[in-house]
Amino acid sequence: MKKRLFSGIQPSGEVHIGNYLGAIKNWVGMIDRYDCIFCIVDYHAITVEYDPKEMQNRIINAAAVNIAAGLDPNKCILFVQSHVPEHTELAWILNTVTPMGHLERMTQFKDKAKQHRDNINAGLFTYPVLQAADILVYKAEAVPIGEDQVQHIELAREIARKFNSRYGEIFPDPKEILSDAPRIMGIDGKTKMSKSRDNYISLVESSESIWKKLSTAVTDENRKRRTDPGNPEICNLFTLHKHYSSIEQIERINRECRTAEIGCVECKKILYENIIKALSPIREKYEELIKDKHSIIDILHEGAKKCKNMAEITMAEVRRQMGLT
Repeated sequence: MKKRLFSGIQPSGEVHIGNYLGAIKNWVGMIDRYDCIFCIVDYHAITVEYDPKEMQNRIINAAAVNIAAGLDPNKCILFVQSHVPEHTELAWILNTVTPMGHLERMTQFKDKAKQHRDNINAGLFTYPVLQAADILVYKAEAVPIGEDQVQHIELAREIARKFNSRYGEIFPDPKEILSDAPRIMGIDGKTKMSKSRDNYISLVESSESIWKKLSTAVTDENRKRRTDPGNPEICNLFTLHKHYSSIEQIERINRECRTAEIGCVECKKILYENIIKALSPIREKYEELIKDKHSIIDILHEGAKKCKNMAEITMAEVRRQMGLT
């Protein structure tokens, strides 16, 4: 039997190339090797302020982009977190075996708390417990993630072990799977690519918009003039070249940047052309899918039915082991 795999993506409204290279591309490559469940984690998304009127559009757009990027609903399950209430039921139960000290050490909570000083809520604090419930309710063994989530998966393993120790063996140890691009920096070259920081390139934005962003993107800040030699290894755009450009182009840029034979504008144009070539099929398929939102909703509802059946079996076992039924 195939191992079960679980991963989630927030309905941020914009799925960007950081999401794709760090997660979705990895997911697509695993569909045939694992029993894959992918979740649009809307409950995680509400830990920060948002416009309720936009949430449904964000969910549908996230689903459409993920399908366009290669998550074939015929080969994997795609659903919305809030459509399966067993996630939050298990999260409450897991709260009772999760030490406060473990949550206080989560670096993502500290980072989010700095970003949202006016809304440091309990949900933000217990976010990793809900994430553990997302995984464990399906007894998933494989969890593809970015490197910033490793600490959360380590906690999920600890929570699973604590529950098993107290109530009996139910949950497996989930193991993280890191992608080849575990951390993609934004076009500002300083922070991780993120919609909230407006330093991203969307999978489905226009070619004009992509060039506008790339043309002003930060490169090697020590290279002040065209004739100055550069260092590709400290240039964030060179990292993107490694994912979108050919080996020959990468070798040429690496060589000619150091000798000032190629300028940043020419380098950006090469990257732009390669990104457009890679993203155009995704954008075209997305534009076709989004014309029929009801079909996307049907895919999500069908996925939720399958997941609810699995989650109900797990929760019946959990309640029985805990003496709740």
